[in-house]
Amino acid sequence: MPSQTLPTISLNDKDSDQAFVASLHEYGFAALTDHPIDMTLVDRIYDTWRGFFNTDAKFHYPYRLDTQDGYFGLEEAESAKGSDLKDYKEYFHFYPWGQCPETLRQDLLDYYRQAETFAKQLLNFVDTFSPEKVSNQFFEPLSNMIHDSDSSLLRILHYPAISDDIQQPRASAHEDINLLTLLPASDGPGLEILDRTGQWIQIDDKPDQVIINTGDMLAEASGQYFPSTTHRVSVAAGSAGSASRMSLPLFLHPRADVRLSNRYLAGDYLNERLQELGVI
Repeated sequence: MPSQTLPTISLNDKDSDQAFVASLHEYGFAALTDHPIDMTLVDRIYDTWRGFFNTDAKFHYPYRLDTQDGYFGLEEAESAKGSDLKDYKEYFHFYPWGQCPETLRQDLLDYYRQAETFAKQLLNFVDTFSPEKVSNQFFEPLSNMIHDSDSSLLRILHYPAISDDIQQPRASAHEDINLLTLLPASDGPGLEILDRTGQWIQIDDKPDQVIINTGDMLAEASGQYFPSTTHRVSVAAGSAGSASRMSLPLFLHPRADVRLSNRYLAGDYLNERLQELGVI
């Protein structure tokens, strides 16, 4: 593993907003501390949903093909574009309007709203500190693109413990489709990003940090100034690396009618990508 690491940015530091935008440009990722996300809430979600995934109750909420909300089992898990091998994971897609066990809904709603508000702040940073030639390409402020969107997706992810007979990847190398992804610290290691030289960088698993990454839609809207960086979840060395792992990404999506570029509306772009992945 190369020695290079993703720099950590404290939002209490002077010019942290500019450092955040610079990190997105350089890496397509940023690691933030001293943020407004309630990590106690995140830990509680991990604990309660780990219990949920360990019961048969999960089978009472099968995902709906038309709306994509609900439970996806190991057999329904996605595979990366160009790969026939499914990832070894199970997950639940949560939208505020979608299905969810009622006893677990309020924590998800609280986190969703908190993370969405933080994401708007971060998108304001991108609006403010992007070079003029980049920001001039935005058809509307980025933070406005997700306003009143009903497409932003909260995924509660469970990666089961890995045994020697499991050959599937936890998450194959891929890029995110959406505008911006907000990922609070997972409860185990494994996230890696591909740098500009083709080397994999392991993201340090720090309990107090939030990882932000650029999705394909922001890359499209910025004329590729902000790269949609390839990333994966590997099985890290040691017993902690093969243990079960929880993760909670929020995929921020624009409204379907938002124009990303001269080529694409957000809704058309999303449908095109989902068709490529065989999801719809």
